[in-house]
Amino acid sequence: MSSAAEISPAATQAPLKGAALAVTAFALAMGTFTQVLDTTIANVSLPTIAGNLGASTDQATWIITSFVVANGIAVPITGWLMNRYGVVRVFVLSMLGFTIASLLCGIAWSLESLVFFRALQGALSGPIIPGSQALMLSIFPHQRRTTALAVWSVTTLVAPICGPILGGYISDSWHWGWIFLINVPVGLMVIALCWINLRERETATRKLPIDAIGLGLLVVWAGALQVMLDTGKNADWFASTQIVVLAVVSVVGFGAFLLWELTEEHPVVDLSLFRSRNFTLGTIVFCLGNGVFLANMLLIPLWLQTQLGYTATWAGLVSAPTGAIAVLVTPLAARMMSRFDARWVATIAFAASAVSYFMRASLTADASFMAIALPLMVQGISSGSFFIATITILLDGIPPERIPSASGLSNFARIIAAGFSVSLITTFWDRQEALHQSHMADLTSATMPALGNILQTLRDMGLSDLAAKAAVTREMIGQAYLLASVDMFTVSAWLCIVAIVIVWLCRRCAPHGTPPLAD
Repeated sequence: MSSAAEISPAATQAPLKGAALAVTAFALAMGTFTQVLDTTIANVSLPTIAGNLGASTDQATWIITSFVVANGIAVPITGWLMNRYGVVRVFVLSMLGFTIASLLCGIAWSLESLVFFRALQGALSGPIIPGSQALMLSIFPHQRRTTALAVWSVTTLVAPICGPILGGYISDSWHWGWIFLINVPVGLMVIALCWINLRERETATRKLPIDAIGLGLLVVWAGALQVMLDTGKNADWFASTQIVVLAVVSVVGFGAFLLWELTEEHPVVDLSLFRSRNFTLGTIVFCLGNGVFLANMLLIPLWLQTQLGYTATWAGLVSAPTGAIAVLVTPLAARMMSRFDARWVATIAFAASAVSYFMRASLTADASFMAIALPLMVQGISSGSFFIATITILLDGIPPERIPSASGLSNFARIIAAGFSVSLITTFWDRQEALHQSHMADLTSATMPALGNILQTLRDMGLSDLAAKAAVTREMIGQAYLLASVDMFTVSAWLCIVAIVIVWLCRRCAPHGTPPLAD
């Protein structure tokens, strides 16, 4: 797999200075910011969007998964595009496509059109993050390389903080379409500033073959699998012919993809990287940690809004401490990486996540805002160290000339895993809710006198018989969803503990002065 990190602007170009450097760095950072922002900004707005477009919340999760999966599938061809047409040109055109797709998302008239435009937005934005990273490194002097990486990485941490807050505030105060329309003026600014300051710094181009068959097979099996995961619950999974067909297509397509890539001279995905133990195990924990985190970031706003009566704004504010603490922890984690084995830093990250999830597993239906926010602050310790540590582990021992391909492949796997986690979480949550509600119904039947007393108390308070029964039913449903959420938090905590075990199956990593970043 190619990546933009392989393509750097000509070494003969002098670094930018003064105002030109500041303005261009700001524009590149904002390009990264808007792309990362759009992976989380819609999370807290799903109930609002679903209600406005006449869809269920489960159907609305397509708004997230379509973007994530399309973006992930676009990553493998980013390196080829930049080799063929130049880093600056591809980055600017990608920003233009992303901006136009954002406009279309903002004016979408149905769930189907919004999902299509979100997929388009994700696909066209594939080169933004690797392109901004490569260009950021090229405009700074070599001795200030760490400054460039810090500016680039901080934007990827700040954006998830702002996503839920902005998404919630916009959904509560204005039309939900503005969560996408705000990208338009920012995108136009980034396009103008980058083209003005960087068009004379274009990279050399060369014609390279592209593995079109491999890429086609990738789109087929990954797309079929994602559709199966997204529609499986409503279609009763394998009781549906459509789901069975999608499963067969995904399995057969994946098998054909593996066979083709292992024999192709210029594969779109370099599978030989998995011969490295650290790369294989590191990629597993990278995907596992990110998938668990994203699933819970989706679950929290859904639970708060649908069961606890939170507005979208307050649901976003609950999640904000995670990113805020992560920004503070990242510099400390980077310093630790220069002195200690990366496995210790990864262990701290997963241990903090496990503690956070166990804390959430003790929440009750009347939990205060701070009781919910405190575990997310602990999660911030993990978020600030997880990324740096796991990337360092999986790239350890990879030859320098193959690091871009390894970084791109692991990032692609992370994106696909994130899409799968979003699809699976709603199924797990609803099925556990139904299971707990069934158990409570059985217990209620066994304690009919107690239930009768509760109903009589409600009638004495002025409720009609129907209203009293409805109140009891609502309480049962709320408690069932709480228990389902607790189940999810508990499973997440134990998965983090499993990840710690996998981390220590990796080889020891030598300390690094500057940990690598995923493209």
